[in-house]
Amino acid sequence: MLRKWHSIIPNSPMLSIYLWIIFCFLPFFFIFRKSSYIEISIGITFLMLYFIFYRFSMNSKSGLVYMWISFEMVINIVMTILYGYVYLSIFTAFFIGNIRRPVGFYIMYGLHIGFTVISTGAGFFVELQLFLSQLPFVVLTILAVVLLPLTIYSKNKRENLEGQLETANERIAELIVFEERQRIARDLHDTLGQKLSMIGLKSDLASRLIDRDPQQALVEIKDIRQTASIALKEVRELVSDMRTAKFEDELMRISQILKAAEMEFVFEGDKNALQVPPLVENVLSMCLKEAVNNVVKHSGATKCEIAFHQNFKEVYLVVRDNGQGITKKQAWKTGNGLKGMRERLEFINGSFKIESVDGTTLSVTIPVAITHQSVKENLKNI
Repeated sequence: MLRKWHSIIPNSPMLSIYLWIIFCFLPFFFIFRKSSYIEISIGITFLMLYFIFYRFSMNSKSGLVYMWISFEMVINIVMTILYGYVYLSIFTAFFIGNIRRPVGFYIMYGLHIGFTVISTGAGFFVELQLFLSQLPFVVLTILAVVLLPLTIYSKNKRENLEGQLETANERIAELIVFEERQRIARDLHDTLGQKLSMIGLKSDLASRLIDRDPQQALVEIKDIRQTASIALKEVRELVSDMRTAKFEDELMRISQILKAAEMEFVFEGDKNALQVPPLVENVLSMCLKEAVNNVVKHSGATKCEIAFHQNFKEVYLVVRDNGQGITKKQAWKTGNGLKGMRERLEFINGSFKIESVDGTTLSVTIPVAITHQSVKENLKNI
């Protein structure tokens, strides 16, 4: 309902005041036409009751509002038939238009039109001359009773939908920001995690070599510096949203980190045979990076095998180690790495599975046939 009972026309206080002046004074012209004091007293009483019911209906927040409107309709009928004053029905029509529940609105709207038309028709039989003298205004009143509630109801409904749309847009904007933060967090984890692990491994290796092989220790220290520079460069590119991880480049970095971890590296497949969109290649590279990063940090393996294959249906990536193995339950508890991998793969309709037999095997599968289409559809849904 309206926020203020005295606001008839929203955002137009002067016009609302003018209408209230008409409401308060014009009925007395019709009431004082009667010569009987009893009729005048009854008319004034009904007018005051209408004002009270109108105020109660404005302040009502429950189903009682329909009772107050019904009382207003009864007073409209009495004032129309006994005094020829049909214009109170306009105020009732205005209030009915502000009912927000569709069922309640249409019921009260239909009843009000019916009672107004019936009481006006009866008024012509009671005081024909009075109604004929104001016939144009009576016709306008009936039109207002028919059109005003629909207009106000539609306007309120539109404003409500606009408010919901604005709220939805704000929520979407918040979700976009949240998703972007999640993406940046995953990218930072995937990018910096591997580089920092490599720096830690090379630092340990350099500390062990500094006494027995100072020259090799110096080489490792230079590699640490180079790795730190690469990490800084990738972070800058990530912030600028310019980084796209290349599968071939990722294989080269992986060979370096496995060498620093003193693990044997075996690769099977043709790295130049990869034919997928840049986004898919980026996801595949990130998955490879995360998988090898987990092998280095958690497996305790001495050998890491990577197999890559692409046919006309799917792209396969397998990362296998001979370490201590990992259960499926443990895999989902390893942190943001595998969770981020799963989210990235779901974006392009890919999937992965983990097996633990004589070590750990992680298999990534991405369908080629629907890759382009799924990427476009998912981008549209962002």
